[in-house]
Amino acid sequence: MHYRLSYEQHDKIALKAEPNHKSSANKQVDVKLSLIIPTFQEEKLIEEQLKRFTPEIRKKYNFELIVSDGGSTDKTVEIAKKYSDKIILHDSSKRQTIAAGRNNGASIASGDVLIFLNADSYPADLDKFFSEILKWANDKSGNCGAIACYVSGFPSEIRFKDKVFYFLHNQYVAFLNFIGLGMGRGECQIVRRNVFEQVGGYNSEIVAGEDFDLYRRINKIAKVKFCRNIVVLESTRRFRKYGYFKTLLYWGLNAVTVMLFNKSITKEWEAVR
Repeated sequence: MHYRLSYEQHDKIALKAEPNHKSSANKQVDVKLSLIIPTFQEEKLIEEQLKRFTPEIRKKYNFELIVSDGGSTDKTVEIAKKYSDKIILHDSSKRQTIAAGRNNGASIASGDVLIFLNADSYPADLDKFFSEILKWANDKSGNCGAIACYVSGFPSEIRFKDKVFYFLHNQYVAFLNFIGLGMGRGECQIVRRNVFEQVGGYNSEIVAGEDFDLYRRINKIAKVKFCRNIVVLESTRRFRKYGYFKTLLYWGLNAVTVMLFNKSITKEWEAVR
């Protein structure tokens, strides 16, 4: 199923597909999940990413696979059509932010929980990943509206300095959520649909720091939980190109300007491929 939106519609979270009420063989599945992957020029990685989410695993954990493409001119969309349940395409000449791409994916999602996963990231353990999310989603006892994941690097790429960075940064994310600030890496953000809609989704005008901005706003109406059991692995390609100092400097500056002025200093996020 394919969708196409004009640029004017990108900020809206209004277009909704009808819910799929298929029963699941897994008795623990009481909610539907929507896995949303924003893409842009990702032909090198996207096939290996999407192949992980087989029809069997989708049926087992009752989730749909959505690709929201930002105007790729390579083979990204062609590859995505082979594996995804739904695709939504950006067809404006203006560059789409990843925030707008995620919002577009959410606009055609039918799940009760939205899982935003970057195209260069994947769960370390699929069964544990979805089992933990479903356990959280079915637990309505607390006021937890979103999950922040533990993030690490691809085993084939990770070095000792990367391990040190990820250890420290995950502690930092856990601490910010512990003190009630609200924080979660954009590599994977898991949000209850009603909470996502209540805060208006991502701010599509923010080029970088949109992940921090979303969880900061969610934290005003619900809790954000840091879950060490949900581990997501990412490519270290940005750190390799720019180094940790420059990357962290940009992260920090964007976070400050997002908090103070509701916008990022970064005008266009460079795609590192």
